[in-house]
Amino acid sequence: MSDAPVLELEGITRTFKQGKRELEVLKGAELRVGSGEVVALVGPSGAGKSTLLQIAGLLEQPTSGDIRIDGQSCVGLGDDDRTKIRRYNIGFVYQYHHLLPEFSALENITIPQIIAGIDKSTARSRARELLDWMGLVERANHRPGQLSGGEQQRVAIARALAASPRVLLADEPTGNLDPDTADDVFGVLMHLARGAGLAALVATHNPDLARRMDRIVRVENGVLVPG
Repeated sequence: MSDAPVLELEGITRTFKQGKRELEVLKGAELRVGSGEVVALVGPSGAGKSTLLQIAGLLEQPTSGDIRIDGQSCVGLGDDDRTKIRRYNIGFVYQYHHLLPEFSALENITIPQIIAGIDKSTARSRARELLDWMGLVERANHRPGQLSGGEQQRVAIARALAASPRVLLADEPTGNLDPDTADDVFGVLMHLARGAGLAALVATHNPDLARRMDRIVRVENGVLVPG
């Protein structure tokens, strides 16, 4: 693991308007995640975990503060530039897999790569490699409806890693799985994130999984504190 920060959040604030009132969810959140580091993001429901992940993933603008990926400031960029950074540098995994039901596991991993400009042959080869790592190569031609919940989530993780991103953001990636399957899927995610040198930020309500990560940060009163 390198100490060099890949993902940096600096002074992140986020305020929402509720009628005439303003709700300040984040109040100057600070975080640095290095290459190969897996950080657990914890806190009660409504504390701002998902908002922080959306901001870190350039899906939502902070009210103030800066997001840097590999040292590049991402605040103030236009929509096209933000989309490009998301496409090439950020992988997302959610509680629900959001796989395309009409396509096979292989196609679900291949298609995003083609959209990112990778040629079809290379994309399919990378997809098969990832499915092999996931222990799913024999399920490559199965559609999501033919896969178990754990298999679907492993395909979703493979899809997130397909374009070799620098940052992995996961929002309750095992929250919809039974404990044994969750443990298995989480182990795969940890192994691949560390092996690929990703800066990974994983929101979870599961204290056992949180303790297995490199460190824990908690959203508390709108800021991040050591867990």
